[in-house]
Amino acid sequence: MTLVADDPLVPARPRFTVRLHNFTGPFDLLLQLISSRELDITEMALHTVTDDFIAHLRSFSELGVPQDLDETTAFLVVAATLLDLKAARLLPDADPAGAEDAENAALLEARDLLFARLLQYRAYKEVAALFVELEAGAMRRFPRSVALEERFAVLLPEVLLGVDAGTFADLAAAVFRPRPPPEVGLDHLHVVQVSVAEHVALLRERLAELEVASFATLSADCAGPLEVVARFLAVLDLYRTAEVELDQPEPFGELTVRWTP
Repeated sequence: MTLVADDPLVPARPRFTVRLHNFTGPFDLLLQLISSRELDITEMALHTVTDDFIAHLRSFSELGVPQDLDETTAFLVVAATLLDLKAARLLPDADPAGAEDAENAALLEARDLLFARLLQYRAYKEVAALFVELEAGAMRRFPRSVALEERFAVLLPEVLLGVDAGTFADLAAAVFRPRPPPEVGLDHLHVVQVSVAEHVALLRERLAELEVASFATLSADCAGPLEVVARFLAVLDLYRTAEVELDQPEPFGELTVRWTP
């Protein structure tokens, strides 16, 4: 005879208990003690724990009690983590001076891995329970198979499109009208030419009249940045030919131009 979970004859399923020479109690409590370093993982016989858990499962199988997959999954996750932790603690370290640091790092890494696996397992379990709850709730919902009542149908506003047949015709014509080919403007490629020689001649005339002037005064009539640059190049050209002297007391200060023909 096979017993089902809802059968009153099914005995209460006890939790798996670990029985070792230095610890006796629930399996999850053993994990917490090892994580907090209150127990040494190297002194634990993991094969004994595994044999006890298999015997625990077989005892319920002989009674016909269905297996608890959640309990088995949790045991496998925790046991695998403990096995990794024990292997890390037992492996020799090539650097004796850093053995303690490596041991602490391995312990922290194994603990973080354990917590991550437990959180992942818990998340999957909660999501599965949520899916079951949503499915059960959806089974109790049924859509209305009746039409809208007349008293509510008259409350609906009349649909006003705001367009007529002529407007629709114009829209259709605009959609089917061939589009003009795209044009790429070339105006930005043709920059206005600025002559440095012309600015040199202009500066000769102004400096011959003013004798001394600042560059801001000499470039006040420039129409754009290109002309300002050309005006400055003209000043440098006059300085190259020793026709002017330049004076700038400080960096980025006012530039004074003195005419010395």
